[in-house]
Amino acid sequence: MSLELQLQQNIVDPKLHLEISQFYHQEAYFLDHRMYKEWFDLLTDDVKYRMPLRVTKERRDGSDIVDEMTYFEETKKSLETRVQRLYTNSAWVDDPPTRQRHYITNIMITPSAVSDEYNVRTYFFYKRSRASELQTEEIMGEREDVIRKEEGKWKISQRTIYPDQTVLTVMNLGMFL
Repeated sequence: MSLELQLQQNIVDPKLHLEISQFYHQEAYFLDHRMYKEWFDLLTDDVKYRMPLRVTKERRDGSDIVDEMTYFEETKKSLETRVQRLYTNSAWVDDPPTRQRHYITNIMITPSAVSDEYNVRTYFFYKRSRASELQTEEIMGEREDVIRKEEGKWKISQRTIYPDQTVLTVMNLGMFL
């Protein structure tokens, strides 16, 4: 089956696409405005949140993603700890707060075998500036999510973040991609 035919068969209703797109825009808004508790509420209790390494290698050598090694591999509990820390005086990395933007594009939605669950692929571009520094930091890449409805609300059940860079040029990964 051609890729074009597969994509045509996986088209979701435009109303659903808009609803899920709005969910991602709301998530970006929460992160950009440091509303981390609200962002945290967008996660399921069994969430898996990870970012594997990307390496540079010849095409013939296979995938450039190293799934066995990650920049982070989080659970709901570990993300809760990170979020709670941001509301304390010991979150010096975010004081003064960074100015940040999450740009989410190319939202591709395919139904899952599970009812009310969808696989969503997005591209992201994250940019931030710190204090009065002239340099800005950025990460870009692709995300693969599984989202589902729980009690009438969309939630992220799984997120795998694939950075385009093999060497990250950000001072830390304290933000949430």
